[in-house]
Amino acid sequence: MCTECKKGKYYMTTAIAYTSGKPHIGNTYEIVLADSIARFKRQEGYDVYFQTGTDEHGQKIQLKAEETGITPKEYVDNVAGMVKDIWDMMGSSHDSFVRTTDQDHEQQVAKIFKKLYEQGDIYKGAYEGLYCTPCESFWTESQLVDGKCPDCGREVQPAQEEAYFFKMSKYADRLIAHINAHPEFIQPVSRKNEMMNNFLLPGLQDLCVSRTSFSWGIPVDFDPKHVIYVWLDALSNYITKIGYDADGNSSELFQKNWPAELHLIGKDIIRFHTIYWPIFLMALDLPLPKQIFGHPWLLQGEGKMSKSRGNVLYADELVEVFGVDAVRYFLLHEMPFDNDGLISWELVTERRNSDLANTLGNLVNRTISMSNKYFGGEVTNTHTEGGMDEDLKKTVTSAVTAVTAKMDELRVADALTEIINLFKRCNKYIDETTPWILAKSDEDKPRLATVLYNLVESISIGATLLKSFMPETSRKILAQLNAAEVPYDKLDQFGHYISGTKVTDQPEILFERMKIEDVIAKVEEMHPAAEEKNTQGAGEDNAQDAQPVIDIEPKAEISYEDFMKMQFQVGEIIACEKVSKSKKLLCSQVRIGSQVKQIVSGIQKHYTPEEMVGKKVMVLVNLKPAKLAGVLSEGMLLCAEDENGTLSLVVPEKAMPSGAEIC
Repeated sequence: MCTECKKGKYYMTTAIAYTSGKPHIGNTYEIVLADSIARFKRQEGYDVYFQTGTDEHGQKIQLKAEETGITPKEYVDNVAGMVKDIWDMMGSSHDSFVRTTDQDHEQQVAKIFKKLYEQGDIYKGAYEGLYCTPCESFWTESQLVDGKCPDCGREVQPAQEEAYFFKMSKYADRLIAHINAHPEFIQPVSRKNEMMNNFLLPGLQDLCVSRTSFSWGIPVDFDPKHVIYVWLDALSNYITKIGYDADGNSSELFQKNWPAELHLIGKDIIRFHTIYWPIFLMALDLPLPKQIFGHPWLLQGEGKMSKSRGNVLYADELVEVFGVDAVRYFLLHEMPFDNDGLISWELVTERRNSDLANTLGNLVNRTISMSNKYFGGEVTNTHTEGGMDEDLKKTVTSAVTAVTAKMDELRVADALTEIINLFKRCNKYIDETTPWILAKSDEDKPRLATVLYNLVESISIGATLLKSFMPETSRKILAQLNAAEVPYDKLDQFGHYISGTKVTDQPEILFERMKIEDVIAKVEEMHPAAEEKNTQGAGEDNAQDAQPVIDIEPKAEISYEDFMKMQFQVGEIIACEKVSKSKKLLCSQVRIGSQVKQIVSGIQKHYTPEEMVGKKVMVLVNLKPAKLAGVLSEGMLLCAEDENGTLSLVVPEKAMPSGAEIC
């Protein structure tokens, strides 16, 4: 273990949250993950600077603000405040919260753009291609589907838009060489392989870095009808907020902290951070970050929430039911290193009961209660050793090394498992030593005292290891044991707890067991089910008679055999994300029976990803797979469309299981 007080600087960032709406629990996972890493690095002795924030420009925000009847700045102020409140609620220990509407950030982005333009890396050109007016998107012939817009299926027209472009290909070979020379640069390895094989090695196209079709952005100061496009704006936050100056007058904070040790981001934006961002830095003659980690997604799992209004999970609601540290524990423990994780009310309840109430909470309560019952709360080491003691001590002290190794690889879930295994070993030690039997004989009291001392010392070390992941729970445990926090570099030594110290005489139950039916009842209180409307009677019939109707041009008749070739089933949307290359496409993971299909739909204007998750929808299952905006689609969601082009998903009238056939 390192014996230095300080191990050097450690600058880390999260992606900045897009201020289009309230962040769901999948968005919140990233800040909890980043916070656990930042806290752990501080505990190890690093001088940590941890930055997060919000991304606040773009056409989507401008449109949302117009729909709401407020200015874009008022809109992002509201959402940014909401994001910061949730980050604070989850215990984020960030040192800096950047907003891309901050004046210092906007000034530096404008200077960066001008610098890159003047040195020849940015040039003025135009999008030339086929334009879809409803989608406000340009497409090439090869991107069209049956000659129409791949997003919405409408007709396209030849058109062009003036824009500035960055010469990506100029730096591509240099970036490939850097990635090959630094295998740790992109993690996990699967993300690196994806970037190399799908983007860099086939050749990079120049990147559009300005737009003229909307105004909510940072103006190009020498050509103000252009605004700087989102990725050059947003990515620059990692250097602007710590004091980078494009004129060469960067702050001491920047000089100290750049390059970053870690950019922690979601796997959906890995391309922008591992290709665009390093190339921008090369053009600015700045060193590249040391590591970019693209974490997996947190997906909505199956849950008994059918009576509630929607299935999107939010951090504040989970915290209201389970508490902050229980939610932090679930998010960190249940996410694999390189695969997506699942969350539901049921899964959180089960994990809270098994690991936190049974393994940890029960252990702490039993140990304190026995210390009070047998020794008036005084914990004394009589050094009366037994056969199980060495194995316990070895398990406890080796856990420190194991946790450190896992965290060095950013395998946070595995690190937490090591800590829980420590607590499980303590429970096994109680069963092995049978304190209740030792207490029956005065002759065995010295041995009993040592057993309880070993337990208190082991729990103290485990609680200290837990500090980065569940800070409030760690504090509570140490307070109840009256244990001082031991420096991290000395935790691999057994015997820090001062013999003769008294534990609390009123142990607090850390985590009560919860029944899933009580959890569901609480959730339904927060989201009361909408009352079913009475569909009987003349009044309802008359109301339906008054509804507008639409006549469309009929298509050619088909035979029954033609119809029978199509397979329609009920699907449940378990995850949904925006398609990065498109302003109109959503990519949904749809569970159909025991299978999950990926389906891309041009409905981003009509549904947010959060609204999609949990819906039961009608799916054309056997449609030939196709790529839309470079993303594979394995079916089609059925929608209805009115005369204004508004889309509505077709959903079953009654509750139907995933996979039910539509006939």
